Amino acid sequence: QVQLVESGGGLVQPGGSLRLSCAAPESIFSSYGMNWYRQVTGKQREWLAGTTNRGRPNYADSVKGRFTVSRDNAKNTFFLQMNSLKPEDTAVYYCNARLLGNDLWGQGTRVTVSS
Repeated sequence: QVQLVESGGGLVQPGGSLRLSCAAPESIFSSYGMNWYRQVTGKQREWLAGTTNRGRPNYADSVKGRFTVSRDNAKNTFFLQMNSLKPEDTAVYYCNARLLGNDLWGQGTRVTVSS
């Protein structure tokens, strides 16, 4: 079974930063577009940002200017740098790999923004 492995979540104060990582098998990372989503309990999963397999990034308006995605092709790892975090950013964050409608998901990593 293909696995995407997220890491980097935790507790951070408002205004702080976190960087999430998503490690993927090379066969997936080199071909699939990569995305970050988040989900608050009781709400739909929200797309935040992503890149094509060539690395072109796109962002949801809700995080544009605060969150940045990047890819380390040598390590087959996808990152989400989150700055100026707000309490409303509290959620479980998921890594997604997508190719031609085929979706792969990680297990999620929890981010809590609180003082």
